[in-house]
Amino acid sequence: MRIAIFAETFLPKWDGIANTLCHFLEYLAGHGHMALMFAPEGAPEQYAGTPIVGLPAFAFPFYPDLRLVPPLINVERRLADFRPDIVHIVNPAFLGLTGLHHARKLHVPVVASYHTDLPGYTQIYRLGWFRDSLWTYFRWLHNQADLNLAPSNFTRLELEAHGFERVSVWSRGVDTEQFHPRRRSGEWRARLTDGHPDAPLLLYVGRLAVEKRIEWLRPVLDTLPHVRLAIVGDGPLRPTLEAQFAGTPTVFTGHLRGDDLAAAYAAADLFTFPSANETFGNVVLEAMASGLPAIAPRAGGPVDLIIPATNGFLCAPADQAEWLAFIRLCVEDPALLKRMGLHARRFAESRSWDKVFDELLRDYATPLKPRFLSTAGIHPKRFPPATIFSDLHPEL
Repeated sequence: MRIAIFAETFLPKWDGIANTLCHFLEYLAGHGHMALMFAPEGAPEQYAGTPIVGLPAFAFPFYPDLRLVPPLINVERRLADFRPDIVHIVNPAFLGLTGLHHARKLHVPVVASYHTDLPGYTQIYRLGWFRDSLWTYFRWLHNQADLNLAPSNFTRLELEAHGFERVSVWSRGVDTEQFHPRRRSGEWRARLTDGHPDAPLLLYVGRLAVEKRIEWLRPVLDTLPHVRLAIVGDGPLRPTLEAQFAGTPTVFTGHLRGDDLAAAYAAADLFTFPSANETFGNVVLEAMASGLPAIAPRAGGPVDLIIPATNGFLCAPADQAEWLAFIRLCVEDPALLKRMGLHARRFAESRSWDKVFDELLRDYATPLKPRFLSTAGIHPKRFPPATIFSDLHPEL
């Protein structure tokens, strides 16, 4: 199969989307498929044998880490020369619109995958006035696709409630050899507990940003002063968090990758993930593969992963008291913690990347069927209101 991918974000930015795409490109290369990727400039020229076309991008005003390719860019000739069987637009915003437009002109079916809860972020960043416009735009864009993919059942239901059509679930996998309880080491345990290896160790892994609600972990340390906390990751909120957690038994490691990240997971006792806006939560699955039970809000992707009282707990999304109660229950009951950790590992073992991508390629077959193929370009009447474009990008 020949697959053209339009990715709104990719390396060098590392997040759940880049992680998924890297695994996907490795899978495609290993199974004899051909791929071509379009992504914001700064990406490597190729990854796992897939050529990557870097395109000029600008920083999104309200979220500078997100760099967007203007929608008016023309890559039709490069796409036509590749002769794709299918076009996959990943987390479509502006570059995805370009991919959709060119695919329609070339009569190639389109799959669109939803990854980031940007409408939900508007509430967190006090931009609630922008939320309905984002939903309108994303609904319009996704409903042009022949098939839409959500990363979890929770997110699928949310998208359908907002009028998205033809939505299926494309879940995520985990490398259970890379993330494994055998990675546990005394050296990493001592490092992350700051020399107190016998103390219960809580772990957070992820971007340090407002939407992750890492501040929820601060009261835990006040209430349970005997526990230690390791915060793995980096981001714009790091200086604020370091000040907020000053004087507490917290270790900030910065960004970790590869064996170091795997060792950090395995060194901990309990994974704590406060974010309520995750469409999937790759780090939750990585923690489970490492033998950690997880505690997260009952919202977003973790709902698909955490079986309450079996491999972790889910608290009400806004209930910090319940969040704290579950953490207390875990750290005060080592037998429960161990039992849930075993179940977490067993759950993760059923979520291989190969299985996930095998299912994705079967999903690709749906829009490849003749009755789903579109023979027309995007009809002018189906463009979103001009006000939506001006909200998203005032210069256009």
